[in-house]
Amino acid sequence: MKVETLRWAHNKLEMIDQRILPAAFEYMSCDSAASVAEGIRSMVVRGAPAIGVAAAYGVALEALRLSDVLLDSRLRGNDGAEDFKAGMEAGFTVLAQSRPTAVNLFWALQRMREVWQSIATQTPPQQIAQCLLAEAHEILAEDIRINRAMGAHGAVLLKDGARVLTHCNAGALATAGWGTALGVIRSAVEAGKKISVIADETRPFLQGARLTAWEMVQENIPLTLITDNMAGYMMARGEVDAVVVGTDRVAANGDVANKIGTYMVAVLARRHNIPFYVACPLSTIDLAITDGAGIPIEERAADEVTGFRDCQWAAQGVQVRNPAFDVTPAELVTALITEKGVVSQPDRESIARLFGS
Repeated sequence: MKVETLRWAHNKLEMIDQRILPAAFEYMSCDSAASVAEGIRSMVVRGAPAIGVAAAYGVALEALRLSDVLLDSRLRGNDGAEDFKAGMEAGFTVLAQSRPTAVNLFWALQRMREVWQSIATQTPPQQIAQCLLAEAHEILAEDIRINRAMGAHGAVLLKDGARVLTHCNAGALATAGWGTALGVIRSAVEAGKKISVIADETRPFLQGARLTAWEMVQENIPLTLITDNMAGYMMARGEVDAVVVGTDRVAANGDVANKIGTYMVAVLARRHNIPFYVACPLSTIDLAITDGAGIPIEERAADEVTGFRDCQWAAQGVQVRNPAFDVTPAELVTALITEKGVVSQPDRESIARLFGS
């Protein structure tokens, strides 16, 4: 992907504003934990890996902001160390509250907290901030390396000429770069395979229509856009060879939470004997959650369902449900594609082995 989803520039985090793609291409600048949290909450940035990277930079930005405040305080003769600590805790809290389902958010925050706590007692705030910024840079670079590794493992599963259906956007825009599900497709194309993509529109936020389609058009990878309720028709006609999706959280038993509508695609794929693959970095696996029933499902605003942007199509005052994710049982997952390799028919034991336990 030639576009940087997130980038560090002018001592700020810049993120592509995915709310306005493909009509416009703009970066939004963030300079604090609160501004990054708002960017995550409002879906300027989305996709579990990208959310994790953004959160890491949110912590670093808050440390930089607070260290400047502390420096001013010391120039006035005040200590302010406790203010720095309290400010950092507030920054962690606001970031943790931004979106509940994507476990990468909490994984990244814990990793940043461990860096902070390992040096907090003997290191001045300005140096703490630089260490946290270096860690955020490493998380971004690591995400791209992991996506590349997943892509290489997953590309082997796709035959030359495969027609691959995907749901939502699990591409470069959902990560620091390359992508999870679309990363598998990119890697297969890079390996010389002729791959074509079928993208579900992905209502109500239209990530497939707006973002996956945009990415594939940028790279001249053949893509056909369909509405979500066309997937069964396409499968019944023999026009889908494989399904590859991303995920926002995987439970210890292999149950997968992904964008709403994924479960329906998995059921249809099983009915038509089509392999259903989930591209999943280890940071998205939550061993603390026993099964999918324990995964928190975000409920988003009603106006995402009743219309889009300035267009309102539903009756005024109608009652709405808007769960942003659903859970696909592990029994419907043909394989998890991870940076450590492919896990066929994932279950508690095979997932535990990924972590050496």
